[in-house]
Amino acid sequence: MSLSYRQPGVVLTDRHFTVPLDHADPQGETIELYAREVVASDKARQDLPWLVYLQGGPGYGANRFVGRQAWLDRALDEYRVLLLDQRGTGHSTPANRQTLPLRGGPAEQADYLAHFRADSIVRDCELIRARLTDGAPWTVLGQSFGGFCTVSYLSLAPEGLATAVITGGLPSLDAHADDVYRAAYPRIERKVTAHYARYPQDVERARRIADHLLTHDVVLPNGYPLTVEAFQSLGLMLGASDGSHRLHYLLENAFVRTPHGTELSDAFQEEVQGLLSYADHPLFALLHEPIYGQDTRPTAWAAERIRAEFPQFDAPKALAGDAPVLFTGENIYPWMFDSDPALRPLRDTAHALAARTDWQPLYDPARLAANEVPVAAAVYHDDMYVDTAHSLRTARAIRGLRTWVTDEFEHDGLRAGAPRVLDRLLALTRDQA
Repeated sequence: MSLSYRQPGVVLTDRHFTVPLDHADPQGETIELYAREVVASDKARQDLPWLVYLQGGPGYGANRFVGRQAWLDRALDEYRVLLLDQRGTGHSTPANRQTLPLRGGPAEQADYLAHFRADSIVRDCELIRARLTDGAPWTVLGQSFGGFCTVSYLSLAPEGLATAVITGGLPSLDAHADDVYRAAYPRIERKVTAHYARYPQDVERARRIADHLLTHDVVLPNGYPLTVEAFQSLGLMLGASDGSHRLHYLLENAFVRTPHGTELSDAFQEEVQGLLSYADHPLFALLHEPIYGQDTRPTAWAAERIRAEFPQFDAPKALAGDAPVLFTGENIYPWMFDSDPALRPLRDTAHALAARTDWQPLYDPARLAANEVPVAAAVYHDDMYVDTAHSLRTARAIRGLRTWVTDEFEHDGLRAGAPRVLDRLLALTRDQA
C-alpha cells in the first residue's frame, strides 16, 4: 500500500517493490526495494513522464530532499521523479554487518553481494518501470556510480529509456580495477597539490598530525585505530566542491594542550570518526572494487597493490624528508576491514569478493555503438573519482552521446550546480544546446 504526504511544494509517495534477488531466477528468492515518488504539488494530478534517479556510490540510498532542493527543482518542472534506494541501500532490504550473517558465512555473503552490481540494478529498474509507467520508457538520471548503471542500462535494456542523463559517471567499458587505480593516483596527487596551494599552512599541519599518529596510539571513540593511513584517507573529501575547505577547517583545530601534553582534540577525533566510518554505507567499501569486475581476473585489492607504484604516498618517507604528506582518495584498502567497527565482521566477505573470478560483463560495446537513446553526459575536467580520459573514450563509444566537459564543477556538480547542470544536459539531449 502506497502512502502519500506533503512537503513544501511537493507531494511524496512511498513506493515498495518486490524483485528477484537473482534476475536469472525470477521464481527464486526475493528482496524488497524502496523508492520515493516526488511530484510538484501543482502537477500532482497530471499525467507526467517519469524520471528515475540513480544515486552515486555504490552503497548510498537516494537523496533525502526537503521540498524542491538542488537538481530536483528543475526535474519537477516536467517530470514525476522516482528516487530509488538501490538494492541493499537506504530503506530497501539492507545489506550490512547486522543482516549479512543471515546469509551464512563469508562465501555465502559474497555470493549474495555479487547480485548487487549495476546489471542487477538495471533489471530492478525495468521491473519497476513496467509497474509504474504501463510499459512507457522513462528518463534516467545517473550520478557517479548511477552513471555507471545508466551505461549498463543502455547496454542491457535501452528499450526502457526515453532519455539518459549522466553526471560524473561515464565508466571505462573495459578497464580492470588495476587500470582504474593506476589512473587515479596521479589525479589524487593533483587534487592534494591544489589543496596545499590554496592552504599552504596545511602542509605543516598535516605533517604534524601524521607524525603524531606515527608516535602515538590513537583510538577513536568508536574503537577505530587512527593510523597514518586512515588519516591520509580523509583526502576522499577533496573530490567535492567544498571538500578542500572542509579539510582545511578540520586540520586547523586538530590539537589541544592538556595536562598530559599535546593531544588530538575530542572535536577533531569526533569529526574524523564520522568521516571514516562506513556504518551507514558499508556496500561502498564491499563493492567499490567489484563494480569494475567484468572478467576472470580478480580485483584483488587493486587500490592497495597499485599504491605501491606511487611511493610519494608513503607518509613515513615524506616525514623523513621535507615532502608534504599526500592524502589518498576514493580508495578502499583491506586494513579498513580491520579498523572500522562497522566493517570488521565483514572482513572475510570482502576478501572473498576481492578473490572472485566469475564476474559477468556489465557493458555491451556493440549495443552502445548502435545506441538510439538521446543521451548526454557531464564530464568534470580532472574529476578526482572518475578518470576523464576513460570517460571521454566511453563517450566516443556510445553512438549519439553528447558531452559537456567543464571545470566549473567538481564531481558533485549535480548538487553544487543546482538546477543548471540538469537543465543543460536535458537541453543537449533535445538538441537545444
